[in-house]
Amino acid sequence: MNITKSQIQAFEPDEFHERSLAILSEKLEKSGLDITDLISKIAAFQIAIPSWALGAGGTRFGRFSIGGEPRNLEEKLEDIGILAQLTKKTEAVSLHIPWDIPEDYMQIKAKAESLGLKFDAMNSNTFQDYGQKESYKMGSLGNASKSIRDQAIAHNVEVIRIGEKIGSKALTVWLADGSNFPGQAHFRNSLQWTIDSLKGIYREMPSDWKLLLEYKPYEPNFYHTIIPDWGTSSLICSQLGDRAKVLVDLGHHLPNTNIEQIVATLMHQNQLAGFHFNDSKYGDDDLTTGSIKPYQLFLIFCELVGGASDGAQAWDSISWMIDASHNVKDPLEDLIQALEAIAIAYAKALLVDRSKLEEAQNSGDVAGAQEILQAAFQTDVRSLVAEARMQSGGAADPLEVYRSLKVRENLIKERGTGSKATGL
Repeated sequence: MNITKSQIQAFEPDEFHERSLAILSEKLEKSGLDITDLISKIAAFQIAIPSWALGAGGTRFGRFSIGGEPRNLEEKLEDIGILAQLTKKTEAVSLHIPWDIPEDYMQIKAKAESLGLKFDAMNSNTFQDYGQKESYKMGSLGNASKSIRDQAIAHNVEVIRIGEKIGSKALTVWLADGSNFPGQAHFRNSLQWTIDSLKGIYREMPSDWKLLLEYKPYEPNFYHTIIPDWGTSSLICSQLGDRAKVLVDLGHHLPNTNIEQIVATLMHQNQLAGFHFNDSKYGDDDLTTGSIKPYQLFLIFCELVGGASDGAQAWDSISWMIDASHNVKDPLEDLIQALEAIAIAYAKALLVDRSKLEEAQNSGDVAGAQEILQAAFQTDVRSLVAEARMQSGGAADPLEVYRSLKVRENLIKERGTGSKATGL
């Protein structure tokens, strides 16, 4: 389904938007903030969409299709194109291999370009069997078997070669490797095998590529995972080279972990590769970004904005992507909500008076520091985010337009009720 520019423009912002923006602009300008500059920064901030996020997700107990799911990579790009038209907040897709191997590289690259899209980080898969010669049941890059490790290395190299053909510049590696029972695995050996395997992959990357290394404390293994935390990921990256950095998935932490501190520490060492955005209540729930912990998301962006402005790590060196599972929502509606929540958190972080905050921190003014953060967090910036979107050609209210144009209903008519997204 194609949404035209005139269809989007038919949904004009209401009078309340103009009044809200005027009041907010007056308030922010009195604080010394440049509205034009804020709108420009918000509009420029783009988040990649993963190719596996366009269909209904599932759990170990079941999966419930929503109908109209993209049946191939071309249709996935079309769905992301819809998001790009409505939100003006995404211009890239992150491919998962082997779920979405292009059949014709030139054709798929041309298709993406026609939709105003490019290809972000490539994602390898050694956490499941998909017809390869040897099984990853007991691990991949950290497996005790050299032939299995070599197979996993070869897969990652293949993913790099695919990425080169379509213009990607990065490889994301997440490992399920670990163990469920004491004694099942040798901790030090499995870690060293993983490091050696990653070194082999790193050597095969083009000189202008970077490696994004994830971590996860548990699942699918519940006794130990080889890369359980940001420290282990950072330790490994330091042995690979300066183009290997740590990827932070917001769901890959134990409950109540101070993720914003992790972000600050990684930026301090110029080791933050990027983000997989989602939200969680208990663990790796893969819920809609900002649906559970919006204040935490804001605090994370405070560290990101502060770290970039202080020169700890360049903003442009960080990659941004959504990684969620849409079990009970229309995936496109969920992604619209997530993109909006991320933009709002970023916009609020831009409002923090950093000089006053640092002054309060240095003088021990605890209450004052809290008030400075709360003043930014409690500011309603939705009109500012909407204005940035509309000035870029997007919809005043993307979700309203999506529903009014009956996008899902039309996709079901085109693709059928039983269509299933590849890789799910």
